[in-house]
Amino acid sequence: MDRLVIEGRVPLCGEISISGAKNAALPIMFASLLLSEGVTLLNVPDLRDIITTCRLLEVLGCEVNFSPLEGRCEIYPAGLAETHAPYDLVRTMRASILCLGPLLAKKGRAKVALPGGCAIGLRPVDLHLKGLKKMGAEIELEEGYIVARCSRLKGTRITFDFPTVGGTENLLMAASMARGETILENAAREPEIVDLANFLISCGARIQGHGTSVITIEGVDELKGGIYSIISDRIEAGTYLVAGAISGGRITVKNAPVWAMDAILEKLREMGAHIEVGEKDIFIDATSPLECVDITTQPYPGFPTDMQAQFMALMCISSGSGFIKETIFENRFMQALELMRLGADIKITGDTAVIKGGARLKGAPVMASDLRASASLVLAGLAAEGRTIVRRVYHLDRGYERMEKKLSGVGARIWREKE
Repeated sequence: MDRLVIEGRVPLCGEISISGAKNAALPIMFASLLLSEGVTLLNVPDLRDIITTCRLLEVLGCEVNFSPLEGRCEIYPAGLAETHAPYDLVRTMRASILCLGPLLAKKGRAKVALPGGCAIGLRPVDLHLKGLKKMGAEIELEEGYIVARCSRLKGTRITFDFPTVGGTENLLMAASMARGETILENAAREPEIVDLANFLISCGARIQGHGTSVITIEGVDELKGGIYSIISDRIEAGTYLVAGAISGGRITVKNAPVWAMDAILEKLREMGAHIEVGEKDIFIDATSPLECVDITTQPYPGFPTDMQAQFMALMCISSGSGFIKETIFENRFMQALELMRLGADIKITGDTAVIKGGARLKGAPVMASDLRASASLVLAGLAAEGRTIVRRVYHLDRGYERMEKKLSGVGARIWREKE
């Protein structure tokens, strides 16, 4: 098992190139199950979750050729025969539930283990299942597996109880090959959903309204392949902007999805950072002192839950005090206790964390509990005096492509070593 070692208190300076978005690549890879031809995906990040998805697609019968250094993934679904997604693969990744809709739409049956992933909350899949049932699927839970069958899914009107990202993606894929029209109301609006819809449209799907709360899909009989480039990762870009800020540095993130980052950039400006935005580049200068702010996580276009842990670390060393209210997941302050080991002053009551800034963090061994918590601990290590050791970084490797190399490239003293 690997760990990261960080010697902090070095202002970062330079450029970091942003990789493809994991949360866009995964559903698009699962959408390839719908296709009658091969597809070539570009700008695919080299991450543990991507490798797991490649393995799962191969188990289902697809031919997959992934070239990590090129960011290129070729998927040929012609051999799709298996409809059983086994627990040993699914247990490590929540996104694996996204094979359910495509398998039902393409093969009329699916057996998918209830998924695992980060321990940040319940994240139930009931909204996925309710929608698929309304489209005509028969679904049972058997020994930890979702077992679903249908003759052919039928279009219908589905209103989500809340804008679920995974549920919107699963039903969007399923509806693309259902009979008739499907309308998804109170749908999630995240950029990654827009990217999935754009991919499906490039393959022949008929979709309107993606990026709004009402998506209309007219089912088709066949989807073809082609070449498609994944959008860049807004959360990775935001994380490295915070890295520049927490170190008191000046960095530029290149190839950033600027159009999708308004909420993140606005909070950095509110804290006192100087931000300059180009077409695909974002420059941050945080050489002046920063101040704490108040943050409430919201579905897109609000402040993303996937950035609250990183901002918590930044607020620990900023002046004043502020709070973070988490409205998406009920167990997503797991980084707080580890930040307190470094000297942070954080008090948690229910869904709200109150951070008293001005802490002088000092390096210590800390333990990562989930993907974004891992990132926050690395960021805190950049600001801490002495040496910080972040253990269980396999969480980090699920969502950040070679983080230690990217940070080293802008001056951070960080390296990976075996436990």
